[in-house]
Amino acid sequence: MLWDMQMHKLYQTGLRDRKVSSEVWLNALHPDDVAQAVADFDAAIAEKGFYNSQFRIFLPNGDVRYLRSRAHFFEGPDGAPSFIGAEWDVTADVLLNRELTEQKAVAEARAIALEQSRARIEHAADHDYLTGLPNRRYFDRRLAELCADQAVETLAILHIDLDGFKQINDKWGHAAGDATLQTAAARILGGIAAGDMVARVGGDEFVAVLVNIATSDEVGTIAEDILWRLRRDIRFGHEMLQVGASIGAAWSVADGAANLLAESDIALYQAKKLGRNRVEFFTPKLQSDLQGERRLAEELRLALMRNEIVPFYQIQVDACSRRIVGLEALARWRHPGKGLLPPAAFLKVAEEYGLTAEIDAAILNRALSDRAAWALQGLMPPRISVNISASRLADPGLVERLQMLNIPRHAIVFELIETIFLDDPDDRVLANVDAIKRMDIDIEIDDFGSGHASLIGLVKLKPKRLKIDRQLVTAITVSDEQRRLVGSIVEIARALNVEVMAEGVETEEHAQLLADAGCDGLQGYAFGYPSPASEIAALLASAQRPVAARSPVAAQGKGGVSGSAGRQSAHS
Repeated sequence: MLWDMQMHKLYQTGLRDRKVSSEVWLNALHPDDVAQAVADFDAAIAEKGFYNSQFRIFLPNGDVRYLRSRAHFFEGPDGAPSFIGAEWDVTADVLLNRELTEQKAVAEARAIALEQSRARIEHAADHDYLTGLPNRRYFDRRLAELCADQAVETLAILHIDLDGFKQINDKWGHAAGDATLQTAAARILGGIAAGDMVARVGGDEFVAVLVNIATSDEVGTIAEDILWRLRRDIRFGHEMLQVGASIGAAWSVADGAANLLAESDIALYQAKKLGRNRVEFFTPKLQSDLQGERRLAEELRLALMRNEIVPFYQIQVDACSRRIVGLEALARWRHPGKGLLPPAAFLKVAEEYGLTAEIDAAILNRALSDRAAWALQGLMPPRISVNISASRLADPGLVERLQMLNIPRHAIVFELIETIFLDDPDDRVLANVDAIKRMDIDIEIDDFGSGHASLIGLVKLKPKRLKIDRQLVTAITVSDEQRRLVGSIVEIARALNVEVMAEGVETEEHAQLLADAGCDGLQGYAFGYPSPASEIAALLASAQRPVAARSPVAAQGKGGVSGSAGRQSAHS
């Protein structure tokens, strides 16, 4: 090998000899590059062609350099194969290319990561994080696509709302609630075809879209199957959670499907209204009825603002002396166009639209106002019972608002509906009940015997008195069984030191039997119909006059209580 000074400088041999052993070159080569460099050289000799190779060398100080070698083949005078060429340092180029390649790889990796991130963001925007189902945003878009799809002939929507989900959350915690939602989602998915869709559109609400189902009967079959699946208990740790569902269904040909979601929502409302745990289909009549209810609810809101909701009072008497001991304030609506409306005309709508608490508050305020007016007339108003709804009694701000009313001691009694409060009163309800009692407001359990209350719940609430439901009272004149049942309720109340009031007393025979059974108080048409405050004032004035000052009619005995309230024909 013949090297010039440039080659010696390139390899940093420290030599100046023109003739160099091939070992100098081979020893300088990077061990990993020797085989390829020699192979390139041998190939050039074999082909008597151009030599082109790139390899690494180690410099004496240990640095690594990249060299590129190019040479032309020729045969010497003696016929020996020879090459003439040059080598140069391409380290900077190699490192630059490597850096560019690495940067390109990094850029490509970032682009892939960005695309994956974008896809995840889009998926998250369109799907529920807990169940993995499409959300309302995706559902709306997909429903519009299906409505416009020429291949879609019919569409059906099942609007599914879980029954009992709040109770699971409250009793077992959010982890149990999450497990319930995930299980429900899987069960609903298991009840539909692969081409259909299920979305979670609310806390415990799901919507299933069924494509090309030929008849509404088939839709009903699918809905009933989903309902059956959702009724099955859900295992959560060592517990078995019970949940059900209400399903509203709507079915239509595709070109008329724009209102399907609203229609299924109306059907769902009807399913809940009829007791839950059922499937209901949309009909035009349902829509008409719902619109009527909504109009009535709006009128009722305005009525509350205009003070059109007023109390009518029904007297309560001592079972033995027949002396007036209390009044029950019953809501009436002085409708500007329809006249005086009884509770049956509006209370159901009030419950469904969350207005009962406002009605309760309005009646309480008017009752306190009427009581103050009677006192100014020199009368001694008896206690006044007013209803209190479940939502109001569970309100954290209730006690503070009651304290602001400065209610006189023992002036007001709160009536609690048995079926709502005695089954499983929660801590907030019990705390509010205790605070109310400390304000000297008595607690009564209304409609006792009409539900499935537990004695444990009764002991927890410790009411002042029970009101036996009118359905039990009505039959005591003809049924020994009903009389024994009433007697048993009285015995339970006595054991708990609780007074007993019987409502629905319509005859003197009723009154005598109930007094003999041990009831403390009586209420019903036998003593008076619900009457406005002005008539009650007259009745109280008559009842509180000395006996000698009353007329013979006014001083009647056990047959009833005198006054215009006894002749009022309004219904309670």
